[in-house]
Amino acid sequence: MTTIVDLQRIAEIQFSDIVLDTYLLEHKLRITLIDSSFIDVHVSQKISDKFSFHWETKDAKGTIYRYDNFPDRNWSYLSSYPYHFHNGDQNTVEVPPFPFEVLQGFVSFMEFVRNEIRKSK
Repeated sequence: MTTIVDLQRIAEIQFSDIVLDTYLLEHKLRITLIDSSFIDVHVSQKISDKFSFHWETKDAKGTIYRYDNFPDRNWSYLSSYPYHFHNGDQNTVEVPPFPFEVLQGFVSFMEFVRNEIRKSK
């Protein structure tokens, strides 16, 4: 089973070009990025393979991106339910372009963040 510490190490090593620092805060991992934005990572300690990766940008619109698999019935119409992706804001939800497995999904999400940061430069 993938732990939050596993994801912390991946962020620090594999994504060192965009990650400034990482902090374990109670049951979540906070990743601060080179553009002053942050990612909060939650991996459930009670329910196997439940996760959330939430990136809050620092743009004027307050753009957020979140990939998670907590079963929110609002998104039950998606073919990937309970997996869903908040693409830009809380209400724009779609089938995620990321793998469903925690570790692979995290790496793919971080690659997405890296690409978005590079585009904004």
